[in-house]
Amino acid sequence: MLIPAPIVQYSWIPIVLFLFNRYTPQRAIIISFVAGWMFLPYSEITIPFFPNFDRVNSISYAVLVGIFLFDSGRFSRLQLKWIDIPILVWCVCNLPTSVLNGLGAYDGVVASLINTMSWGIPYFIGRLYFDSFASLKRLVIGVLIGTIFYAPLCVIEGRLMLNFHLLVYGFQIPTQSFMFSIRMGGYRPSVFMFSGLMLSVWMMAGALFAMVIWRFQILKKLWNFPMAFYAFYLVAVFALIRSTGAYVLFAAAIAIVFMARWLRMAPLFWAILAATVLYMYLGASGNFPREPLVNWMSGVFEPDRVQSMDFRFENEEILSAKARQRPVWGWGGFGRNRVFNDYGEDTSVTDSLWIINFGVNGYVGLIASFGTLLLPIISFAIRFPARLWGNPVVAPAATIAVFILMYVYDCTANAMVNPVYTLMAGGIAGVVVNKNPLLDR
Repeated sequence: MLIPAPIVQYSWIPIVLFLFNRYTPQRAIIISFVAGWMFLPYSEITIPFFPNFDRVNSISYAVLVGIFLFDSGRFSRLQLKWIDIPILVWCVCNLPTSVLNGLGAYDGVVASLINTMSWGIPYFIGRLYFDSFASLKRLVIGVLIGTIFYAPLCVIEGRLMLNFHLLVYGFQIPTQSFMFSIRMGGYRPSVFMFSGLMLSVWMMAGALFAMVIWRFQILKKLWNFPMAFYAFYLVAVFALIRSTGAYVLFAAAIAIVFMARWLRMAPLFWAILAATVLYMYLGASGNFPREPLVNWMSGVFEPDRVQSMDFRFENEEILSAKARQRPVWGWGGFGRNRVFNDYGEDTSVTDSLWIINFGVNGYVGLIASFGTLLLPIISFAIRFPARLWGNPVVAPAATIAVFILMYVYDCTANAMVNPVYTLMAGGIAGVVVNKNPLLDR
């Protein structure tokens, strides 16, 4: 039976209000973000003078209404700190970008509101409601439970080679097509996600959280089943999703977390962080060593893989050169950041979030958007060094920080904005500036 996507989106606000009426605000927020991200359709409802009511914004709109109606006093607790500077800049930087590109103040205001709804609201909700170790533990468990329920859908879709988004909502996203789903001799599911790549990172989070909760004895049982069961269950399902990149991220995350527990240090964390920042710096400055890197890869990886990476590097070089023509504030929207030939045909391919943000909003947008994710986890790793990550109280927050790093690394190759991850970043920022994160307010 098909369910019209607009009905689901119109129904989402009353559903979230029911959750706020039924549960504590914190629990209602966790369910709203996790369930909304996993099941809402990829469609838009136009709202005059406001960002469209789409998959991402639906979550922010609904939760905002819930907080205003059921917990409005919470807003008085928000005190802006130095750690919030990147997200504040990211939320408003479209205004000068649009004005300087002749697109007008109205375009800048609308674009800034879009960033505010998709990035700013999740971040500040995280700052308000997940600023303690105990609250971040609940958020980790909430994401874990979401992936537990999602796992059977992944298996069914992968085994039967069907598409749940098409079956339920009646239309298929182009990135979910059969051609894009055949990987490693089988079918890569996407369920209700934008693509199999997006699903693989989401399920990686569940597998990572399950492993940490089990091995660090944060929770011994869930619904009378031992945590070891869920850990192996989610790792097995994650393996079936057929995403090589996500496998590498998962392996790196596991290595970081358990190295911190056993050796009380996290050199791999800092190495990946440095490599990620260096990659974006070299790419944005036009100094990326493409040819030496491709030559080295040719002796290590299969030709098809090397060709794919070289194609992406080439496009990023072209797009970076275009972005550097307006380096500070960027080109603005409407595809102005892309490259066209003499016939007006688009000859560029934008795969990664960093090159998109750099082209659209320049260095200001690039630093602000990635600073929103990186500044909290860097500050966390400084205030709570790796020797503390093995503590069951600190471990959930540390695992979130590690996962966000993996997500940021993935954004150097892909462009998949997820409000749950921004919510996590806001929570980590809240813990960093909270004088007593052991106190669960």
